[in-house]
Amino acid sequence: MSTLRRIYLDNAATSWPKPEAVYQAVDTYQREIGAAAGRGAYAEGIAARDAVDATRHAVAKWIGAGDPRRIIFTLNGTDSLNIAIHGVLASGGGHVVTSVAEHNSVLRPLAALQDAGRIQVTRVGCDAAGIVDPEVVQKAMRPHTRLVALVHASNVTGAVQPAAAVGRIARAHGALFLLDAAQSLGEMAIDVDELSVDLLAAPGHKGLLGPLGTGILYIRPATEDRVASLRQGGTGSFSDRDRQPDDLPDKYESGNLNVPGIVGLGAGVRWLAEQGIASLHARAIELTRLLLDGLSTVKGVRVHGPASAESRVGVVSVTLEGYDPQELAATLDTAFRVQVRAGLHCAPLMHRALATRALGGTVRFSLGPMNAEEDVEAAVAALAEIAAQAPVP
Repeated sequence: MSTLRRIYLDNAATSWPKPEAVYQAVDTYQREIGAAAGRGAYAEGIAARDAVDATRHAVAKWIGAGDPRRIIFTLNGTDSLNIAIHGVLASGGGHVVTSVAEHNSVLRPLAALQDAGRIQVTRVGCDAAGIVDPEVVQKAMRPHTRLVALVHASNVTGAVQPAAAVGRIARAHGALFLLDAAQSLGEMAIDVDELSVDLLAAPGHKGLLGPLGTGILYIRPATEDRVASLRQGGTGSFSDRDRQPDDLPDKYESGNLNVPGIVGLGAGVRWLAEQGIASLHARAIELTRLLLDGLSTVKGVRVHGPASAESRVGVVSVTLEGYDPQELAATLDTAFRVQVRAGLHCAPLMHRALATRALGGTVRFSLGPMNAEEDVEAAVAALAEIAAQAPVP
């Protein structure tokens, strides 16, 4: 094992390290409670249920949702998106508007439904910075558009999309608006009403700082009738019936929940609330600006996405002349212990739009709340040292 200090800049994949309170919450649950939630009337069973409810309330408050029952716990962000997409489109028919900036967790479910001849899909483009124009979305809408699916912030460019404007367009046309907040929730203020969001999907292990294996799906009031349940099974409620309950969250939460993960997620959200979203966002912008400024001085580096830190989350993708992205990421880790992500980032259409797909993608630096200025400075210095040794074309 290298003696160099580990510089973790892959928070867009999963956040690390977590706040100490997250580790403590999971350990306490595992050692002292250990029971399933909603499956027993004994003290520890009730404690498990109460812990899950507390997390549900914390997440609901974080996104401005009035009713905590509308927070559905899922396996991860991909699971949340699949529940939303397949749930809305279960009956088949209709039209969906999405963008080339989406993650495969949106692209693939829609492609599967399209290939089966069940829906029509329009994928709108973006500008050179990776930002979607709401007017293009407006023009793509049809009388039978049922769903508009948009990533809030790109996991490739970090570009923040005009979600509020797109949400208003979807609502004006009677379509549901699904927002993929995988890269924004926890770093930016999100109010589901202000953004006209009907369905919000996110992992629990990224910006919310929870453990892996956690995710959330918000479902707006009066929307659940348009979102079918994909799984049926035990919910610990209405056990005298052999039909899935319609009550929330039970309609979408069959089987035992990942209570250790959910307890850790609750601790992560409470930690975020203690810091304050304004402070977290300002700090993210500060570190992102420092990174962008540093990268601008490195010869041969091209930064993809918006020029300003204010127009993106803490995700910055680069290419370096003379280096394959995988080779560059491997060198950063082995020689400098700077850990980043290389490749297409499960967003092939975004890389096609950026003309980086044929290059093998990009190298992505992604910041988190536990990063400091010295992490950014060390990463830039490492990249500069590698660039200085780049092979001459």
